[in-house]
Amino acid sequence: MTTETLHIEIQQVAESNIHQVDFDNLVFGKYHADHMFVADYANGEWQSLRVVPYANLSLSPATAALHYGQSIFEGMKAYKNDDNEVLLFRPLDNLRRLNRSAERMCMPTLPEEIFMAGLETLLRIDGAWVPKQEDCSLYVRPYMFATDPYIGVRPSDNYTFIIFTSPVGKYYSKPPRVKVETQYIRAAEGGVGAAKCAGNYAASLHPAKLAQQQGYDQLIWTDAREHAYIEESGTMNVMFSIDGKLITPAVSDTILNGVTRKSIVEIARHWGIPVEERRVSLQEVIEAIQKGNLEAAFGAGTAVVVSPFAVIGYDGIDYELPALTEDSFAIRAKNFLTEIRTGQIADPFGWVVKI
Repeated sequence: MTTETLHIEIQQVAESNIHQVDFDNLVFGKYHADHMFVADYANGEWQSLRVVPYANLSLSPATAALHYGQSIFEGMKAYKNDDNEVLLFRPLDNLRRLNRSAERMCMPTLPEEIFMAGLETLLRIDGAWVPKQEDCSLYVRPYMFATDPYIGVRPSDNYTFIIFTSPVGKYYSKPPRVKVETQYIRAAEGGVGAAKCAGNYAASLHPAKLAQQQGYDQLIWTDAREHAYIEESGTMNVMFSIDGKLITPAVSDTILNGVTRKSIVEIARHWGIPVEERRVSLQEVIEAIQKGNLEAAFGAGTAVVVSPFAVIGYDGIDYELPALTEDSFAIRAKNFLTEIRTGQIADPFGWVVKI
């Protein structure tokens, strides 16, 4: 099934709000494009597919998601090439992760044809919102939440799926200072750490705020059992260049399977760089910093793309990380990803989908 064979009702805005946006000074998450795609799940099937003006939602005070946390989301980006065509980066990888999250949270999965038809229709209508400025993109937020107006701990019978978009600039204006968290935990084995669910992020807010009060921008989470192994950061997976190798924590039920992370691993292997996906001990990283063997530590994610760390704070010590050159793997990988996603070079992996 394709976009042409699905019926999507379209209601367009009378007048676009695009003139209110300063595309030369985009703040991440501040602006929202004119429309959103909506689908409802009821009576065991997805129905009422529609593109409507971006607007507030009307919900019952008893809406299940607000009480019991059945809410999941994804983050994607769209770009424009030199021919003004809209390009999506690895959308089916996001759909697969969305559906894994749905299964873990006891929610219905979304068929590929509905997901892609909704994306394509929305981006065709709001294609003008995709910025072409350097380091800018159209952030795409698909999400799903339980809608039963019912107070009782059970899976909802009804759900709403929405996609809206937002033109964005850089997530971090400068390399972030990160602190290793050894008291609070993000996820435990057997939990929902591998699901992109709202509760994971809610639980991170308090320790992240404490770190920000100490002068850090973000946390590096460690394992729940020993606080001895690095897992991920608040907005990104974590990767290290040590002795010419790319080292990153292996995906598990406590670590989100990042699309950007996976892309960087594939790029490294494509370039013949040794890659180790395994448990990464905190002590190993600290010793590599102390010995001068750590070439870079960086985050990888849809929002941040590739974000080298300036400082890693651990046990009361701030470890300053070396400044990166254009020849460093992190910078080369970021530039290569950008060139692929914006159509500047041929895509050797088949990652880009043209709208």
